[in-house]
Amino acid sequence: MSNVNTNYTDIFSSFGMGTSETQNSSFSLTDYMSIKNGSYGKLLKAYYKKQDAENSAAETESEKKQLSLLKSNADGLKNSVLDLMDEDLFEKKTIKTKDEKTGEETEKEDYDWDAITKAVKGFVEDYNSVMKAAGESDNKGVLRNASWLTQLTEANSKLLESVGITIDSSNQLKVDENTLKEANISTLKVLFQGVNSFADKVVRKASQIGSAAVQGTNASGSAYTSTADYKNLLSSGYLYDETF
Repeated sequence: MSNVNTNYTDIFSSFGMGTSETQNSSFSLTDYMSIKNGSYGKLLKAYYKKQDAENSAAETESEKKQLSLLKSNADGLKNSVLDLMDEDLFEKKTIKTKDEKTGEETEKEDYDWDAITKAVKGFVEDYNSVMKAAGESDNKGVLRNASWLTQLTEANSKLLESVGITIDSSNQLKVDENTLKEANISTLKVLFQGVNSFADKVVRKASQIGSAAVQGTNASGSAYTSTADYKNLLSSGYLYDETF
């Protein structure tokens, strides 16, 4: 065994792989020795560990920003629904109108359909913002409550449709203003007035979505612990399975 040549420099030199740093070589004796003694592997592990930590931190920060925006959207939805729950909104008022040709002004007792339409459109816009943001979230609590909100809206779809509010395939709401302004005021009150009305339940769900977003923001890591089933529910219109 004493005749065995352990001069690896000669071996690598025969392939044009010397130890000179100026030599253009893809693999050197220094590289070989680093791999042989394990230092190369340690450097790789340290490098990728650092990369993983940086990526994880970036993902966590991005998730927190997303959840913070979702909390803001949920608060907006809650406020817009509370506006709809204002009893004065669906009471008759003295409405003044002006003839564009003659300039003559007249007064009549009627519902303020312009105010009602503005309030309904505000609710629809905020609802859609919440559903869109929730569908992009990976937070289990947010997705669960958003799915329940989807179920609640679907359960009231017939009433909503009768006042001009429809649900599309991606669970976004749309308003037909002409249908809304011809709607039965009693139906609007059933939907948007009183305890346990559709509006009252939406307020509670919006609060729960906001709370889930806050909890997710305060968590140290990702709160997503399952598959994308919730996202599928939100995008396809299927109802949340309460036994999950």
